[in-house]
Formats: sequence, structure tokens, C-alpha cells
Amino acid sequence: MLVTSSLENIITPNAIALGNFDGLHRGHQRVINSIFKINNPDIYPTLVTFTPHPQEYFTGKKKQLLTPIPEKAKLLEKMGVKQLILLPFDRELATLSARAFVKDILVEKINAKYISIGSDFRFGYQRQGDAHKLQELTAENNIYVNITAEEKIDINDSFTRISSSDIRRALGEGNLSLAQGMLGRKYTLKGKVVKGQQLGRKIGFPTANLDIDKQKFLPKKGVYKVIVNQNNIYDNQLLGVMNIGDRPTVDGTKTTVEVHILNWEGDLYNKVLEVELLKFLRPERKFNSLDELKAQIASDCELSFSNGE
Repeated sequence: MLVTSSLENIITPNAIALGNFDGLHRGHQRVINSIFKINNPDIYPTLVTFTPHPQEYFTGKKKQLLTPIPEKAKLLEKMGVKQLILLPFDRELATLSARAFVKDILVEKINAKYISIGSDFRFGYQRQGDAHKLQELTAENNIYVNITAEEKIDINDSFTRISSSDIRRALGEGNLSLAQGMLGRKYTLKGKVVKGQQLGRKIGFPTANLDIDKQKFLPKKGVYKVIVNQNNIYDNQLLGVMNIGDRPTVDGTKTTVEVHILNWEGDLYNKVLEVELLKFLRPERKFNSLDELKAQIASDCELSFSNGE
């Protein structure tokens, strides 16, 4: 079981993976896997991250995340991490020198015995500390720092660095195969089913309207082939077609996430659905009539699943 801790209630001592880890992609996974190599049952395998994301603090703008904290916690628990420490990224933390961050936070508060970071890790006031500076400062306290080289993915015989920003870019372009290759898993959206305008029901394609975490990064607007899981029950996966968009055909005013589940009937209100994105089918567009929209949805379903793709 994973415990989420603040600076006031940390379980110590710790072997920590340290960084932002938005997305928990394949590069992040390598950094995290290092902390499980500590053969000491008294040392907690722990991930230490920042909230809000440092970019959000410095820009003053809300940052859309690949893995908001609740989702990140569940993924970390599956990996075997026992503790998630959330460091409040505020003015006090942002102005700590590199040396003070090591002494006050990593040594005194967290009681780190082993630290794993990526090679691009930066810390301290104005990012003055890098991975090798962390090694130098922690050596004074006999703390070992493991530096993991950046992870790359082979794309058309060209190796490309894996990064959270590149995953966002791929999702923004509807390139799910690239995003999945970098993540090491399918990108998912999760939310409670809430009542919408019930337009889908009127045209013969009832949809589940999902209330998605406001911090969750949404991929390119359009229609997707998906797999739907209800309440994390994976032995009964359902096929579906999902629309992310503003519903221009009916003059929609806000972005919605709606899923039509194939060959399924029942009441999903207030149920939690997890949707795995398989394939981007087409961009969102405005149709001349509801009949034209209905015909297109039928075509989306037919083309997506009739040939078993």
C-alpha cells in the first residue's frame, strides 16, 4: 500500500527517486526502478516530487498534467513504491540554495539514504544544482546518488529522447503510437459519468459523459477508438468510440469527453470509467445536420471494429 506524505509526516529512512515525473514514462520508470535495488527492509522505496509543478509556480498558469497526483499515486503503487512525498513548491522552496535543499530537505526532513535521479535533474535557487552537484553535496553525508542516462526510443531508425513535453506534443497531434511508445503503456482518461445533454441517446448512440480531472492533459480534439474499463475491472473490457471536443454541430460551448460503448446497455451514471486510447480516427468537425452526424458516428463504429483492428 502506498502512503502519501507531506514534510510533516514522512516515514523514514528512504531510498528516493527525485524529480517531477509527469507521465511516469519509460525514462522515469528506469529512474524509479533503481530504488528497489536497496536490499534493506527498513528503508522505504519512496518517490519525491513537487506540487504544484515548478513550471506552474514560475509562470502562474495552471499546467495540464499527463498524470495528476491521484493517477500518479495509483501507478506508483502498482510499481511497488511505498511512499509518495509531495514537496510544496512555494517561494520558500524555490529560493533554497542547492546546499540548503540537500541539508534541510533531503537529509534532515526526508532522511534519504539513497537517491535516484535522471541526468537532466536540476535543483536549488535558479536551478543552480545539477546531477553531479547533487552527488558532490550528498557525498558529505554518505548518501549515494544514482544518475540514470536519458531514455531514447527508436523512430524510423532514429533515436529520439523520451520526455514529457514530447509525449504532450504527440498526443496533441493525435499520434498515439508515439505517445504509447514513450509512456510504455496506453494513454488513459478516467472520470465519473455525469449527465450531459443526452443528445447521443436521441440520435441512437448513447454516450457516457466523463467528468475528467481538470488538471489532466487532453489529447487532440476528435474521435478515438478506445477500450473502456468500468471501476478498474479489466476482465470485462468493452470497445467504444470516444469524442473529445466542443460539439460544434450543436453549438457546444465547452470541451466534453463522451464515450459510446459498442453493443452495451445499462445505467452508468456515477460510475467511474477508465478509457484507454487505441487510435485517433478523425478530427472533430461540424456537420450540417444531426442525421449527417449520426451517419458519421455509425461509420466511425463500423470502420473501427468491423475488421477487428
